[in-house]
Amino acid sequence: MQFIDADTVHSSLNYPDLMDAFELAHRQEPPRIERSLLAPPPGTRPDGEGFLVHSCWAPGRAMGVKMAIALPDNAKRDDGIPSVQAVYQLFDGETGSPSMTIDGTALTLWKTAADSGLGSRLLSRDDAKALLMIGAGALAPHLIKAHLAARPGLERILIWNRTQSRCETVLAQLDTDIEIVEDLNAAVSEADVITVATMATVPLVLGRYLKPGAHVDLVGGYTPNMREADDETMRRAQIYVNYRGATIGEVGDLTQPMEAGVIGLGDIQGDLFDLCNGRAKGRLSADEITVYKNGGGGHLDLFTAEHLADCLNRP
Repeated sequence: MQFIDADTVHSSLNYPDLMDAFELAHRQEPPRIERSLLAPPPGTRPDGEGFLVHSCWAPGRAMGVKMAIALPDNAKRDDGIPSVQAVYQLFDGETGSPSMTIDGTALTLWKTAADSGLGSRLLSRDDAKALLMIGAGALAPHLIKAHLAARPGLERILIWNRTQSRCETVLAQLDTDIEIVEDLNAAVSEADVITVATMATVPLVLGRYLKPGAHVDLVGGYTPNMREADDETMRRAQIYVNYRGATIGEVGDLTQPMEAGVIGLGDIQGDLFDLCNGRAKGRLSADEITVYKNGGGGHLDLFTAEHLADCLNRP
């Protein structure tokens, strides 16, 4: 059994190929997915803390499980320990033998960003020119790279974070010009693609500022009390999710406007399986606003682990 460390994960993958692998995998029958989240009682620990276990089984092909711990307060530390840390175990689909243990933190960065990149490839405008990154955590450089892979014509990259000094850390990891912005609403009004990866519980993207044709990629919120976009955003947009079975009913960006009667289940236009198989049409006009909720899921971990194994086993 191999152990694949973070450096090997990062050096073996690239976003164009991983997104292609995701698109191909989504054309197949969805695998069986299970998700469990252990969270402390409300009010006893910081919002967003939890221990997640994602398991996925594609019968006859592969199976895997990821164990992840989310500790948002790690972002306040000076030693660089990530807020989300994980380990992933891949099993052989025919024999059940453990085949590869992978640094799950690195795997999570790649699978999350590639998922958003594929969503942008299928939903954002072909002529998108300006990208706004909201949040400056570990995911930010990966999301920027994935969106650039999805839309190579992007010419202007903006970044906003409550603590501006953290934006400098993101800039140091990327070989591209990026503008740090102070006025979030003004930046939202200028952006063609907006990607959000935060722990926000109060919406940051306000729908009244979105320009016609904007694409909004919501990544960070993974609990019912977390929220990155407001009701007006959801009211104006055509809404898509990465996977109906792993997203709807679990994340605040959907459950909160549903509970308020702003949107209903019928307003969810489709997921990646629908888009990749032609069951959902995607963007229908240049002025249409699209929202893509990236809710994660164990299938994405498995797809990434399978692709990584293929990359490492090539002669």
